[in-house]
Amino acid sequence: MAALNIAKFLTPPMPDVSADYDGLEFKWKFLTFRPAYFKNEVYFVGAALLYVAFYFFGKKANERKANKWFEAHQSLYRAQFSKPAHTEGLSQDGNSDFFAFSTGRRALTSLHTTFTLRPRHDLFQYLFQVVRGLIELDYKVYDELELEFTFREPAGKEGAVPECVWAVVAKDALKQIRDERWDLTFTKTTDAPGLPPSLAVMSEFADVTTNLLKPYGTFSLPAVLSAPAIQPYFRSLSLTDQPRTRPAHPLSPAERSKRLILTLGLPPASAADATLPLLTAAFQLVDLVAGTGKLPGARGGLNAALRPETRTKLRKTREDVERQIREDAAREQREEAEEQKAAARKKAQEEKLSKLSAADQKKALDREKKRMMRKTQGKVKMR
Repeated sequence: MAALNIAKFLTPPMPDVSADYDGLEFKWKFLTFRPAYFKNEVYFVGAALLYVAFYFFGKKANERKANKWFEAHQSLYRAQFSKPAHTEGLSQDGNSDFFAFSTGRRALTSLHTTFTLRPRHDLFQYLFQVVRGLIELDYKVYDELELEFTFREPAGKEGAVPECVWAVVAKDALKQIRDERWDLTFTKTTDAPGLPPSLAVMSEFADVTTNLLKPYGTFSLPAVLSAPAIQPYFRSLSLTDQPRTRPAHPLSPAERSKRLILTLGLPPASAADATLPLLTAAFQLVDLVAGTGKLPGARGGLNAALRPETRTKLRKTREDVERQIREDAAREQREEAEEQKAAARKKAQEEKLSKLSAADQKKALDREKKRMMRKTQGKVKMR
């Protein structure tokens, strides 16, 4: 009876097709359409059309914003790389992720340019981000642009790029970048003279900061970062030899890479070229760190400019971290092996117990219970 009542509730009422209807009506052969009967459906169709319109508008907005930035900087890419991109323009993954892969430049093996834009094509995701931003004060969402320069280093010997972690970060992004980047746990955060008060330096040793922030001829990194046109979009600039996440085991030389990572908030399409001076300075910084180019005082690279004791401390820090990672990995392997042995013993006991009679099973369980109680009591007395 209950099922019948539910079925009656779910069954829509029969439409009124009487001849007394005097509203708008469309007829075609045996079909009759009376719009006045469709009231709620209008809202459903309107909502669906709004979602579809939002999808196409957001999709085009993201494509336009990413492509405008890449077009504004394409002349610089072509001047710096023999292969500015492996495809014509940007590659796309979904409707909010775009990227370009550039190769063919001295001192670099590659440059990864990655756009991570807001989900303007998805109304629900976009509203979720807006609401979350109103609730969580430290939640900041923006169109992110990341440029990851990977240095070309000689195999098996010390190169011009030092093994160090160093960064300049916008202070309102410090919490987020600390949560996302394990490699920056190597550093201490300080203010630096010459930089705007909105920026902080994360460095292992002051010697690294001194050499990166001092002027080299006409090039001055603090002057570039202090430009008012740059500051609204700058998020972080980091030089690192460590992975973003803590590795489960020490990395082999083939798995390691030294990188310069520039993170920006993507400018609007109307000001796409606003970050061109900063990207130009990033290429100059690559040459400075790697000891290439024509900047005065950059011969031998950053590694040669550091004091010997600084290089020794950097090397020791990495040896200590690798030893800790190795010990943690060995401990996890031992714990995993012990768990496997315990599981095998438990399985063997259960198989042996299943072959006994009910009375013998009860006796065996009682003995095991008493043994566990004595073992627990012994641990309590030792404490």
